[in-house]
Amino acid sequence: MADLKQFAEQLVNLTVKEVNELATILKDEYGIEPAAAAVVVAAGGSEGAAEEAQTEFTVVLKEAGASKLAVVKLVKELTGLGLKEAKDVVDGAPSNVKEGVTKEEAEGLKKSLEEAGAVVELK
Repeated sequence: MADLKQFAEQLVNLTVKEVNELATILKDEYGIEPAAAAVVVAAGGSEGAAEEAQTEFTVVLKEAGASKLAVVKLVKELTGLGLKEAKDVVDGAPSNVKEGVTKEEAEGLKKSLEEAGAVVELK
């Protein structure tokens, strides 16, 4: 009985790489299709998978930089906000410029804002 508990503990503590290797061995050498191994991999690697699967990003203005006026104009143009609202976003830094955008759009916004002198972060 103690041996089974020890074996179970070893299985639970396997890394994702080790689980994949075990799955390959079970399939290739014993003809066993390890469906349960996929569950262990999903449980063990869920944090990394969630990071990779992120589809919506938030563009955060950390600070306006030296060209505050240029950044205000750009925020106004990129977001469709009025001049006062865009100024409020820039003055309130750190603040969200746009939320729930695709990775490509977020990177484009970041590049544009950084070219205007702002410090930007994607979340």
